[in-house]
Amino acid sequence: MDMDEMKLSKTDRQRELTNRLKAEPFITDETLSEYFKVSIQTIRLDRMELGIPELRRRIKDVATQNHDEIKSLPIEDVIGEIIDIELDKSAISILDIKEEHVFTRNGIARGHYLFAQANSLCVALINDELALTTKSNVQFKKSVILNERVIAKATVKSKSKHIAKVEVTSTVHGEPVFQGQFEMYYSNEGENNG
Repeated sequence: MDMDEMKLSKTDRQRELTNRLKAEPFITDETLSEYFKVSIQTIRLDRMELGIPELRRRIKDVATQNHDEIKSLPIEDVIGEIIDIELDKSAISILDIKEEHVFTRNGIARGHYLFAQANSLCVALINDELALTTKSNVQFKKSVILNERVIAKATVKSKSKHIAKVEVTSTVHGEPVFQGQFEMYYSNEGENNG
């Protein structure tokens, strides 16, 4: 639906807002206000009336549900915030690019932060006490700038003989900015792995 064509009634806007947040729970109020062509304050009021928490709270709620599952590294060692994880299958993290992540002269994110987000997501994804990266093949597709949100999605493609192959795609506004294939060594070949 193109919001340029017409302004929705409050009821329709709130219904559409609810659907949009179900489909994309980590969308910002700013993006929603642009989408619906209303003020950020209107979006906040809509969320309050609907009982939908602010973005930070939505992220924290999802992240808290998932942190207990991670075995391979302490959560403070993860670069970015894990918002969804199914061990040995897939995981998603977000990284908000701040001043400390960018080159001061041009506001472009330093590549090692994008790599670290993807790599630590791969480590967290492995259902084992020990998971180490043995090989990676990465491509930086597009520059990421200050204040952008990077969403990294990691998927285990195969797992056997102590090696898991994981693919990661990181996006900003749905556009790929980083892609990588990682080979992860893990120590156990137990029944929980494989």
